[in-house]
Amino acid sequence: MRRIGPAVAVLALSACIPSIEAAPQRAERGPPPRDTYAGDRGDPRFAYPPRSDDDSYPGPTRPIPYADRGETRPAVVALSAPPPAWEARPVDADARTVAEGSYVVAPGDTLTRIADRTGAGTDAIARANALDPPFAVRSGQRLRIPGGRYHFVRAGQTGIAIARAYGIEWSRIVTANVLAEPYKLRVGQRLAIPGPATGSSRAAERAAAFTLDVDDILTGAQPAQVASAAPARPAPTARRVLPATTPVVTPARLAGGFAWPVDGRVVKRFGAGASGERSDGIKIAVPLQTPIRAAADGVVVYVGDRVPALGGLVMIKHGDGWTSVYGHAARLLVRRGQSVRRGETIGLSGESGFADRPELHFELRRGRAPVDPLRELPRVS
Repeated sequence: MRRIGPAVAVLALSACIPSIEAAPQRAERGPPPRDTYAGDRGDPRFAYPPRSDDDSYPGPTRPIPYADRGETRPAVVALSAPPPAWEARPVDADARTVAEGSYVVAPGDTLTRIADRTGAGTDAIARANALDPPFAVRSGQRLRIPGGRYHFVRAGQTGIAIARAYGIEWSRIVTANVLAEPYKLRVGQRLAIPGPATGSSRAAERAAAFTLDVDDILTGAQPAQVASAAPARPAPTARRVLPATTPVVTPARLAGGFAWPVDGRVVKRFGAGASGERSDGIKIAVPLQTPIRAAADGVVVYVGDRVPALGGLVMIKHGDGWTSVYGHAARLLVRRGQSVRRGETIGLSGESGFADRPELHFELRRGRAPVDPLRELPRVS
């Protein structure tokens, strides 16, 4: 009779003992394997974490921040492209200060001619005098000229570059000029610049401190368009490199509904968190290098990493005021001005920006307003 060795006996005995799944560990135990994520059991999309979110997140392990691990955050890999238009075409803070006053319309005057003579913006004059399109004026009519600072928009300039030149938030300029979808500037337009004039010697310092967010890019990244020049038509591939200062046509209507950009688990929901911070989208945990898909047909209007918190970022306009936003990408596979179809791969997931795990930050916006994506995405049965 053959004798059973001690090692074999231990293995045989262990096979009779039921296995017990280890309880989730805290971040102090170290990061999870980089090719796994917390949402690979059960329904991956609607197994929500508690409202308190990160600290009570029930996944295997929260990754330790890069700084605490002594590592450098990986760079975002993107297709070669020119710098964004607000960097390619700097703006001089040369606004003209206009005194509050009045103007009597002369024979042959138009609103544009009156704006040229007074230095005020046509839109501002029309609002101040309750003029409706086509903004006709009559000889002898007395118009009120609203005072303030007015910046003359030149070819290729963007709202972001203008805001940087004057050291104020672009959103304030949007509000002061009652700008609306699609937020396109016109060459020759005069924008009201809110706030008092400040010394131009500090303009470079103010520009360096200017922090972009999604709203800035959504409303202020398109270069100003010459009325007689047609914007570029979208290209179906990434082979074309569109000049940064060339405007691009975006869809007028949304074609169909939205689809999920990735298959993963929602680890942060839309809205206010437990500590008072607000999320304008959702975060979906996915393995690194997961293909990110366009949520609907549309045209890419931004590709880059100029919003620090979101890292690798793609923004797509879909029509009817809808825009989708995809952040924390490791690789960006599309270009500005490219047309994409729903389900088409636009990038690969990562943990760029302020992500503390491999994930996708996903937003839907209608105009400037963020919308809870879970209200627009299909539910999973």
